[in-house]
Amino acid sequence: MDRKVRDRLSFLPLIMLAGFLLCSTALFAAQASVPTDAGTRSALKFARIYGLLQQNYAEPINPDHAIFDGAIRGMLSRLDPFSAFFDRQQFEMLQEQTRGEALGFGSILYVQPGKVLVLQTAQGSPSWRAGLGPGDRILMLNGERVASLDFRSLIELLRHSRSHPVSLEILHPGKDVPQDVQLKPAEVKLPTVDNAFDFPSGQIGYVHLTGFDEKTTQEMDDAVEQLGGSKLKGLVLDLRDNHGGLVSAAVGVASLFLKLGSSVLTIRGRAEPEKRYKTYPQKHLFSMPLVVLVNGETASAAEVLSAALEEHDRAVLAGEPTFGKGVVENIFPLSDKTGLALLIAQYFTPSGRSIQRSLPGTALATNDPGINKTSNFHTDDGRPVAAGGGIVPDVVIPARAIDPWLEFLNQGGRFTDFASQYLSIHTGVGKSFEVDSNVLSDFRDFLIDQRIRVPLEYWVHDQAYLKLRIKTEIFNLVFGLRAGDQVKIEGDPQVQEALALFPKVSQILKGPKPGQDQAGQVAQLQKSGD
Repeated sequence: MDRKVRDRLSFLPLIMLAGFLLCSTALFAAQASVPTDAGTRSALKFARIYGLLQQNYAEPINPDHAIFDGAIRGMLSRLDPFSAFFDRQQFEMLQEQTRGEALGFGSILYVQPGKVLVLQTAQGSPSWRAGLGPGDRILMLNGERVASLDFRSLIELLRHSRSHPVSLEILHPGKDVPQDVQLKPAEVKLPTVDNAFDFPSGQIGYVHLTGFDEKTTQEMDDAVEQLGGSKLKGLVLDLRDNHGGLVSAAVGVASLFLKLGSSVLTIRGRAEPEKRYKTYPQKHLFSMPLVVLVNGETASAAEVLSAALEEHDRAVLAGEPTFGKGVVENIFPLSDKTGLALLIAQYFTPSGRSIQRSLPGTALATNDPGINKTSNFHTDDGRPVAAGGGIVPDVVIPARAIDPWLEFLNQGGRFTDFASQYLSIHTGVGKSFEVDSNVLSDFRDFLIDQRIRVPLEYWVHDQAYLKLRIKTEIFNLVFGLRAGDQVKIEGDPQVQEALALFPKVSQILKGPKPGQDQAGQVAQLQKSGD
């Protein structure tokens, strides 16, 4: 499950229904009065039905399955898509995500039927200490030969091994003799800044945030400083596919870019007092021009940060409209190390707008003014901003269109399979490697050997993308995921167009001229830059 916004950790006593659940039909018949409270009457109905099931159902009833998996989850599903019940394992994983840690070996794996490749190992992790690195192939896992396992069995074996000591047989790239490795799981840090680098042309940095947890603000500060800090002439902050996390972390990141005391968001709820969040002192306050990339998977706390930077005219938002999640959940620990996520409030941007989209069939389906405001909202400098359904970027940049043939190749892992085969023959690949016509010819032969059709119209049209994907996967296996991601990011059309915005950032952030709407102003700026 995605990380949930957790403003604070509250404690909710578990309402014990054990007395109700053990009641028999005779007890209900003996009651002299009927409760007038609707909630109590409903609880008694549930208890009576459960009692009848327990006494008369053909097979014994598992209480945990009936109540936790059935009644509680069923009740929550009728409210909204965000409230949820967590069993022990799920609640433990949620707590790990909040801390930014997880129990495991610190490896990111590429898994296909009969094949497991190491793509990256976290520094200091059990895998890293054992010498595992990009391109290593796992041949055996706890005595099971990987090549002989079907995909489902392989996934189950890997999932079980995550929390238990394992023995591996590893084949390093360029080696003929496998190596036996013993690993014990440990707490591994999960960074939310998963990639940061500066572009070759100009002093413009790039940072990608995957989410928001307790370490995010410090990670962000460190990443920008390592890229040059105040010397940077611009920064691309990539929040695409960022599903959110802790509101406090989003406020912390906003404090790195907005002046002290700037409003970030306001939270209001039926049982929650109104709470306003403002920026607070940080070690660094960065003033370089800022372009924030967003898409349809940018949600929750990531939208909080995006809206604050937009409404204070601090950053140009580029990409595609965001998801539209403007509600706050609280995590309530329960007994038996389980937990409950409940929607408790809505958040509102500095200008007062809600970006929560309407969700038909749920408690968020209505056009209540608190959910979808239709008033006019503006940034500090008077630029109009939309409300009620995510954040519309200042500059809309569509994502790269992927045709069905490329989608098939991606889903089947063909690029990674080819990269693995190519590197088994071609050793000594360096950072200067480029995909030329010879490599493309090898890739085409590989597809034909795999009995995969190579339609001429797609082959000709997709040359640039094919080169990018092949280079990305080869860099993944030789230099690690960060290097491969940098190749992919630098070749991303949305990123390339975002870089082209920096000379026009200050103009875009100005309010529209008299008689000209903001869309017309941005369009004119884009046209003048072509």
